[in-house]
Amino acid sequence: MRCTIVPPFLLSALADAADAPVAARARASLELDEQFRRRRPHDRAAVSTGAEPTTEEQGDGADDPAPRRRIRDAEGTTTLPGRMVRREGEPRTDDAATDEAYRGLGATYQLFQDAYERDSLDGSGMPLRATVHYGEDYANAFWDGTRMVFGDGDGEYFKRFTVSIDIIGHELAHGVTEHTADLVYSGQSGALNESVSDVFGSLVKQRVGDQTADEADWLIGAGLFTGRINGDALRSMKAPGTAYDDPLLGKDPQPGHMDDYVDTTEDNGGVHINSGIPNRAFYLAATAIGGNAWKAPGEIWYAVLTGGRLARDADFATFAGLTTAAAAERHGESSPEHTSVAEAWSQVGLDPS
Repeated sequence: MRCTIVPPFLLSALADAADAPVAARARASLELDEQFRRRRPHDRAAVSTGAEPTTEEQGDGADDPAPRRRIRDAEGTTTLPGRMVRREGEPRTDDAATDEAYRGLGATYQLFQDAYERDSLDGSGMPLRATVHYGEDYANAFWDGTRMVFGDGDGEYFKRFTVSIDIIGHELAHGVTEHTADLVYSGQSGALNESVSDVFGSLVKQRVGDQTADEADWLIGAGLFTGRINGDALRSMKAPGTAYDDPLLGKDPQPGHMDDYVDTTEDNGGVHINSGIPNRAFYLAATAIGGNAWKAPGEIWYAVLTGGRLARDADFATFAGLTTAAAAERHGESSPEHTSVAEAWSQVGLDPS
């Protein structure tokens, strides 16, 4: 499964409306993403961008102390894994993308280890691998099943994709989902997949900044856009639909309530669009509970993701019911946590019962 942080409709907007050089880069990024999506799952291990580690990587980092980071450099090519540039415990380099990736992988590992007692993405100490400088001006970042891959952006509208630590957390959280509930990446289950990654990506950023739920900005990808875009981030969990409003990219299409749910065949059935609904539910629950969102709210979401009761094709209503039940099981039916989670889902148009 290749899960990208930038939805295809944003790159399509650039491909259709930007000046010729930027449009060409956007089309190239879209084509790379589409080529991978068209491959059948059992073919992916056979290609350079596939989901299986190369022979060179088998066991790579397994004997290192946690979090067992391995950063490689694709050097502007699309061949993975790339040249090794920083291993676990090695000092900073002179490359910002390498060092940002190293830091982000470590911060994500620490969130799952310290807050949820999870040893890496698979729960069994999986080495954390990343490749930077993928492609020529590639305007995206993705999780391919074994590693994080970061493009440098086009330099006109997108900066390098290691610049936002929540992007790194978001993509690595896809790895946690893949090893637990393995939510189908389509329709409402796909939007839940995206939302879970937004949740934990935001929690990585909040924990690094030692922020409470009220102090957090709840933006995904803040700092990714250059000054040429009228927007703050790719998505807003607090106020879906307000992250950007730009003459070139258009207006953020995310809904924050089921009344505005978008039925579409694009973007795997709107996985990056309708994720705004469960995103806002988490924001509402976290701010109502108060304190650090990676604690009680994050623990509830993590318990559902890993608890074995979440079906791969679960819809929003199912997830709402399971998180509400988990809040009651962990904190009691009359607790503020249970009430806050139930009311959060109600406020986005879902019956948690």
